[in-house]
Amino acid sequence: MNQAKSNPMALAVEQSLERYFADLEGARPAGIYDMVILTVEKPMLQRVMLEAKGNQLRASEMLGINRNTLRKKLQQHGLLTKPSAA
Repeated sequence: MNQAKSNPMALAVEQSLERYFADLEGARPAGIYDMVILTVEKPMLQRVMLEAKGNQLRASEMLGINRNTLRKKLQQHGLLTKPSAA
């Protein structure tokens, strides 16, 4: 793949998928799209939230997604901290 050669992140994904298919040892794969997205999405969200210092609006702008979409994804991955009751 040309993109993988010029993009280290794409190369890492490609190499991980090569190992995944090799580890299957002939078993039929299923749900690869969701597996990859969920595997990559959580650490990406964690890192972006760290870079944005927890500011969801700034993080959503960095990601190029709506703030509500970001909140939904943070919730899905258990990354949305609930404010403590005073």
